[in-house]
Amino acid sequence: MKVRGERECRSCGTRWSYYETGSVACPACGSLRSVGVDSRTAHTDTPVTLDLRAHRARFGDVRGVLPEEGVDDLKADLRAYLRRRGFINGGRLAPLDTTYLTARELLEAVDAYDRLRDPTDDDRAYLLALLAGTEEGDRPETTAVSANLREARGMAAVHAVTAYREDLTTFLDELAAAGDGDRDGHGDETADGDDDETADGDDGPPVVVEGTDPSARVRPARDRSETLRDRIKRADALGGDIDPVLADALVDAANALGEFVRTGDDAALERVDDLLETGPHGSADDPHR
Repeated sequence: MKVRGERECRSCGTRWSYYETGSVACPACGSLRSVGVDSRTAHTDTPVTLDLRAHRARFGDVRGVLPEEGVDDLKADLRAYLRRRGFINGGRLAPLDTTYLTARELLEAVDAYDRLRDPTDDDRAYLLALLAGTEEGDRPETTAVSANLREARGMAAVHAVTAYREDLTTFLDELAAAGDGDRDGHGDETADGDDDETADGDDGPPVVVEGTDPSARVRPARDRSETLRDRIKRADALGGDIDPVLADALVDAANALGEFVRTGDDAALERVDDLLETGPHGSADDPHR
């Protein structure tokens, strides 16, 4: 959606940024009545913290199967975090960050580990490494992925890149509309639906990018995004059971594509092409399978 992120409380006059708080309630008096004082911009992200300390304490000495109660609580916390996250913040396209990606992989890995009849030391070490590093986005290296949990790495790439592509598509739609001079505000929303005025009465560009002629990036970005979608669908069809190198290449391709859209850097677009050539074109060719 598009929101007017800078808000002014109609009750007490306090101004604050919806982009920073993620709340339409006035931080000073709690009133829900406010007016937007800036232009509408595309926005999908919500400020949210992820605190897994209690789960680390619970699983720190895990052996064998995981405690069912603890698994459900951990997955609920991870899902709540992932639901609130997005990749457009105040009209700016963000990268696919490692905190989001690691949280997604931890969610997949907990499920995969829970299905194992006889988890190995490598499986346990990898799961605990994910749990230890998620908040800081400290994701284990590709070579550290245990054989039994590589599907988690693959499905994390599938779900994370799919979410990123959705926001990228939204961003490209806005970029294309801006290039066409579309300022009619169709489909816009306010943060709270209370008041759609701004201080100056004008809308600025709904998205922010660097460089010149940004609308020229739309077509090549859409083309690569479609190719990326095809790669993701193939990985999904395999249940994520692809070489972790290929899974990470999908994530890197998404990030390189985002960089191209933000900056217009042709070198980033070349990296997208190189990474999409890596695969998975059809991971049936993977010798591990």
